[in-house]
Amino acid sequence: MPSPIVMISSYPPRLCGIATFCEEAREFIQKHNPDRDVLVISHTDGEGDGVYPLIDMSQRDWWRPVAAKIRQLQPYVIHIEHEYGLYEYHDSRGAGDGNEGFLALLDAISEFPIIVEPHTVHGRLTEFEANFLYKLAQRAHVVLFKCHYQKWRLDWNFHGRGWETPRNIMVVPHGARPDRRWAVSEVPKLREELGLNNVKTLGPHLVGLIGWIQSNKRWDILTSMWEEIAKTIEEKTGQDWDLLAAGAMRDINHKADYEKYKHEVDILEGKGLAHYYEFVPRGEQYYKMMAVCDFVVLPSTDETQSGTLARIIAMNKPFITTAPMEGLTAQTLESGGGLLFTNKEMLREHVVHLACDEGLRMRLGNNLERYLDEVVSWDVVAEQYNEAYSRANSAVKIKKPVVLPMEF
Repeated sequence: MPSPIVMISSYPPRLCGIATFCEEAREFIQKHNPDRDVLVISHTDGEGDGVYPLIDMSQRDWWRPVAAKIRQLQPYVIHIEHEYGLYEYHDSRGAGDGNEGFLALLDAISEFPIIVEPHTVHGRLTEFEANFLYKLAQRAHVVLFKCHYQKWRLDWNFHGRGWETPRNIMVVPHGARPDRRWAVSEVPKLREELGLNNVKTLGPHLVGLIGWIQSNKRWDILTSMWEEIAKTIEEKTGQDWDLLAAGAMRDINHKADYEKYKHEVDILEGKGLAHYYEFVPRGEQYYKMMAVCDFVVLPSTDETQSGTLARIIAMNKPFITTAPMEGLTAQTLESGGGLLFTNKEMLREHVVHLACDEGLRMRLGNNLERYLDEVVSWDVVAEQYNEAYSRANSAVKIKKPVVLPMEF
C-alpha cells in the first residue's frame, strides 16, 4: 500500500467550519487518490475511521504526540488546515503562545513534504499575522491561499516591511460540492421533506438567510427592512415572497446576538412574512435548505472566505453579500453570480431587483454553474491539491524550495 496522505485539522463532530471543510476535502482527496489512505490527526474531540484524536490544546507540548504519529505513519504528504484559534495554547494566566507550538510542529516534521492551508489571510496584515506567515512560509514546502488577492496583497504587505515575498504560495480556492444540485422541479419535494409545507404562511418564493448564527452574520440588517421589502415586491409582481431564516448558534459568546436575530424573525413570522428553522448547518440538510430558496442573502461583516458561500455556489443560487469583504467580494466578482451592497439602501434595492427579475436570477445562477464546474468544484480543487503534493515531494527529494510565479 502506498504511503498515506495525512491531514491535520479539527474534525467532526466538532461544530467548527474548519472541521466541516476538512471532512469534505478529505472525501474528494480520497476520491482522487484511490490508491492511498487519507488519514486525519485531529483535536481530541474528532471521531471516525482513520481519525487519530491526538491534539490536546490543554498541553503546551501538544504537538509532540502529533509529530510522533507522523513519524510512525511515514506519510506521502502532510496537509494541514490552519486557523489561529485551532493551535493556540493558553497558559494558566490565559496568555496565548502566538501559535509557537504550531511552528514547533512544522520544525519537528520538516523531513516530510508539508502543505499548509491557512484559512485566515487578511488583505492588511497585523504585525503578528505578517510575522507568523513569514515563519510559516519558511517551514512549509507549499502554502495554499484561497484567493488571488491574498497572494498579491501579501506581496504588498511584505514589500512594505522590506521583506522578501515567499515564492511557495499557490492559490487553490475553497472547494464546493458538485453533486448536491437539485432541479427546480424537485423543490416542492424538498419543501415537503423539510416540513416547510406545514408552515401555512410560507409563500412559494423564499429569500434565504442560511447558516451558523453569529454576531458577524448580521441577519438584522435584512430583517429590519423585510416587511417593507416584501410589500414592495408584492406591489411590483403580485407575488408572495417570504424570508426563510435557518441555522443555529454554535458559540455561546454570540448568544445575545442570536437571541436578537431570532426575536426579529419571530416578529416577522407573527405577521406571516418569515419563518425561523432551527438546524445544525452541516451535511446534506445544509444544501437542502439552500435549494428551497430562490436566492440567498449573506450579510457578513467580517469574513475572509466563507463555507456558507461555498454551499451557495454548490447550489448555483444567486446571492447578495457585503462589500468590500475580502474573499466574499473576490468570489462574487470572479463568479459573476452575486450582487454586492455597501449600505442598507443598496441591499434593499438588490433584494427587490432580484426578486422582481427572474431573468437576472437565471443569469446569475448560470454563471455560478460555470464557476462551480470550472473553478471551485472539489473535483477541480482535489487535482490542484495533488499538484501541490507533487511539488512538495519534489522539493524534499531535490532539497530545493518550491518557486512559483508572482501573482502580478
